[in-house]
Amino acid sequence: MFRPLSIFIGIRYTGAKRRNHFISFISMTSMIGLALGVLAMIVVLSVMNGFQKEMSTRILGMVPHASIAGTKPLDDWQSVAAAAKQNPQVQAAVPFAELEGMLSVRGAMQPVQLHGIDPALEPQVSIIDQHMQQGRLSDLREGEFGVVLGEITARRFQLRVGDKLALIVPELSSVPGGISPRMQRLNVVGIFKVGAELDGSLALIHVADAAHIQRMQPGQVQSVRLKLKDLYQAPQVAGQIVAGLGAGYSSSDWTLTQGSLFSAMKMEKTMIGLLLLLIVAVAAFNIIATLIMVVADKGADIAILRTLGATPGQIMGIFMVQGTVIGVIGTLIGAVLGVLAALNVSQLVGWVERLSGQQVMSSDVYFISNLPSQLLLSDVLLICGAAFTLSFMATVYPSWRAAQIQPAEALRYE
Repeated sequence: MFRPLSIFIGIRYTGAKRRNHFISFISMTSMIGLALGVLAMIVVLSVMNGFQKEMSTRILGMVPHASIAGTKPLDDWQSVAAAAKQNPQVQAAVPFAELEGMLSVRGAMQPVQLHGIDPALEPQVSIIDQHMQQGRLSDLREGEFGVVLGEITARRFQLRVGDKLALIVPELSSVPGGISPRMQRLNVVGIFKVGAELDGSLALIHVADAAHIQRMQPGQVQSVRLKLKDLYQAPQVAGQIVAGLGAGYSSSDWTLTQGSLFSAMKMEKTMIGLLLLLIVAVAAFNIIATLIMVVADKGADIAILRTLGATPGQIMGIFMVQGTVIGVIGTLIGAVLGVLAALNVSQLVGWVERLSGQQVMSSDVYFISNLPSQLLLSDVLLICGAAFTLSFMATVYPSWRAAQIQPAEALRYE
């Protein structure tokens, strides 16, 4: 069977025992280092994907994917919702109001973002009903001015269901300065916890009570909230709906309110990936050291091959094959172990917690009690491709050095 000379000898060199055991040790070390680097990158990026997914589910499950508002309050929000549902991306459309104010409890104050909702329709567009700690969403009744607070806000003011607090909102007026405060008494009817910053900045009231605070007419609402199948298409979908409704309407979406947070998370993932890539680069430098020592050890063999007619390109190919095999094996071992670890990271953390008696992810400190992981095929392919590329590039210089060896010089002292 025909075998290319470079591949045949390169593979033989890879599996052959060394006279110098230190070379074999460095070769094994570079392979293990490459595997560990690939493993670490896959596990860490999978965990970051898991955290990003959790944050997306919790935060974007609470804030509107998109909303449609008019230049004046909507008298017939149902017609706007019906028009929005004509778009195949829209899953649900419900009445919605949004205003900002200050909560005041026993002299202490805190800014808050108020969402006016319809308790019966809100579960269609929000996950709030799944995260109620006290009370029920249905306890928000029109005219009673009930409020559902986040857990952080309730803990800060030491509030429980049944307690009262004051809401202060700015209102345009004819007084000097043009703005005067307006106060409204609210009753705490529920407390939610989604495990994100919204627990300390968001509160929910009935959409009719929000309209009353905003001095709208009965039945009027500020906007229509949309839930989309693909939330990353929110700007385009909202723009299409507004274009279809005509003049007098405007849109908003989550990228305007929460986009900076997810951009920062994406940047953080990129930077951590680049830092972890340094581990792979160190292993690639080990491959360079291994091949340089192999070239020095095989100087006589190279000279004999040259006298038998081997070209410099074939000699170079021999050592490139040897280094590439080390890189491929290390990358594959790291990829297999990394995938297994990423798929079972929650179980591994649980085992560590049971073994040490310490809770790694405490729900009192973090918004989740387990370590999330989301393995993406694109990440695995990108990591393996980067590791293979670095290991291949590491073979170029030692192989070129091997091709420059002169037979007469190498055999002079043999």
